[in-house]
Amino acid sequence: MLEPETPVAPHPDIAHLAPLLGTWRGRGRGEYPTIDSFEYLEEVHFGHVGRPFLTYRQRTRAADGSRPMHSETGYLRALPDDRIELILAHPTGITEICEGRLVRENGELRLELDSTSIGMSSTAKSVTALGRTITVAGDTLDYSLRMAAVEQPLTHHLAASLQRAN
Repeated sequence: MLEPETPVAPHPDIAHLAPLLGTWRGRGRGEYPTIDSFEYLEEVHFGHVGRPFLTYRQRTRAADGSRPMHSETGYLRALPDDRIELILAHPTGITEICEGRLVRENGELRLELDSTSIGMSSTAKSVTALGRTITVAGDTLDYSLRMAAVEQPLTHHLAASLQRAN
């Protein structure tokens, strides 16, 4: 995902997503009924190339910075009537399409997303549903992720608070 060397204005169809643009860094915590709880460091980047979508990439490391953990890459698309789509690829053999809505109130931008399609390679663990809530207020991005996987119902899995790095 190459972004233009010379900054360009966001496409008019995604101008309302501008508060997401940039790099965000912080800490998160994960838990799930089938694993031990853990903490992690995270970096998320939302960019654009002048087209009607945002680029997205995410990377995590162990809380002590010693090893990489998870990553995702994809696109965020804005549709009419404050609908949004998040299309992601995971290196664990999973693809994710989430759809939802964009809520703007009290100076916050909130994305509420639920999976509509999950693709899995033959070696991927079984994931049957995902849901995400992303909130931007000023220079803070908070998110939570819900997951139904390995015969568990949809339940809280991850939460993080990130600060704008640029």
